[in-house]
Amino acid sequence: MTRISTAFASPALVCFLTAGDGDTAANLDALVEGGADVIELGMPFTDPMADGPAIQKANLRALAKRTTTADIFALAEQFRLRHPHVPLILMGYANPMIRRGPEWFADECAKAGVDGVICVDIPPEEDEALGPALRAKGIAPIRLATPTTDAKRLPQVLNGSDGFVYYVSVAGITGLQQAATASIEDAVAKLKAATDLPIAVGFGVRTPEQASAIAKVADGVVVGSALVELVEQHGANAPAALRELTSALANAVHSARTP
Repeated sequence: MTRISTAFASPALVCFLTAGDGDTAANLDALVEGGADVIELGMPFTDPMADGPAIQKANLRALAKRTTTADIFALAEQFRLRHPHVPLILMGYANPMIRRGPEWFADECAKAGVDGVICVDIPPEEDEALGPALRAKGIAPIRLATPTTDAKRLPQVLNGSDGFVYYVSVAGITGLQQAATASIEDAVAKLKAATDLPIAVGFGVRTPEQASAIAKVADGVVVGSALVELVEQHGANAPAALRELTSALANAVHSARTP
């Protein structure tokens, strides 16, 4: 079993932070200590298209510190040494991933102990741009499905996908709204009928109550903006705040199916 499949053996909490925003290493450790099952590390980018205001600002803070792709891989490699069993996913955009060639990027991911990659702006139809290089190194290309992914296109989204499917629960950007539970249940049921991969639901999840409701039907819950906002608010003191919120979210997710 891979680290990802092990993490999704029961409902998993997936936590996102932006690399280079605050003391990233300490903040990531706080997420793990709080009970996060999977870590998503955002690669800061100048023109993010899926990220809402909180993560956009985190990107700008990280870029203002001149965070580089090399810095991100160093963070990943150090994280892997400290947390050998926790899955680590890089999430970002095509330019930093393929500008030096997809093989280079896949090699660096493998050396750093990265388990999977979410590339927001390479559609399934353009899988050749990055997918084969990742799969050749045993790194999961994790695809996004959305409320507008219809039955005709879904097979193409799933073809070549690995690790888990990230269901974007709203037709919009991160952090500003959350879909109704009924629509999430319906979407997860359709995805589960089409794939054996775990389904993780994100975009707009902020509270333990929301996380618990989603974990009753999905295999994972993704939380990002609420955590990124804590980094902005607390600065050097962010680890304590991150640990507290992550613990509440993890308890909600892990107990969601307990009678």
